Amino acid sequence: MKTPALLAVLVAMTLTGCVTAPHALNAPYPPKAEQSATQPAPQQVCKTGSLMTQSVLYFGLSRHDAAPVSAAEWQTFVDKDVTPRFKDGLSVFDAKGQWLRSEGVVIKENSKALMLIHADTQEAQKKLGEIRDIYKKRFKQDSVMQVDNPACVDF
Repeated sequence: MKTPALLAVLVAMTLTGCVTAPHALNAPYPPKAEQSATQPAPQQVCKTGSLMTQSVLYFGLSRHDAAPVSAAEWQTFVDKDVTPRFKDGLSVFDAKGQWLRSEGVVIKENSKALMLIHADTQEAQKKLGEIRDIYKKRFKQDSVMQVDNPACVDF
């Protein structure tokens, strides 16, 4: 009968790629903090351009007891608070965000995503922190999310 042979082939095909390196079998998951902190991060090499950091900041536009942040308020914030800190350029995207409040309620809101490309320096991180703090204070926000990634950049 062909069924047992077919079944054996299907099982073999399903298990292909499921082999784990011997040292990985004994590794704890998730890795302990001291284990992941001691492993050096791999150096990224750019095939073109220079290695820089891409930071994306996410700004919610809803406010607790006021109207949402208007287009004019947003543009004034970008012009007066962001641009002087990052004069080389930036990009702004409209976004839809959602997050879970501590009471278990999902909040959905219109948002702005601000993308900046910059050198990976303490000075740049300081400026990003200032931008986030200004926005939170001015527009009464609980948080502004920041996501940083290495990026190979060429102009």
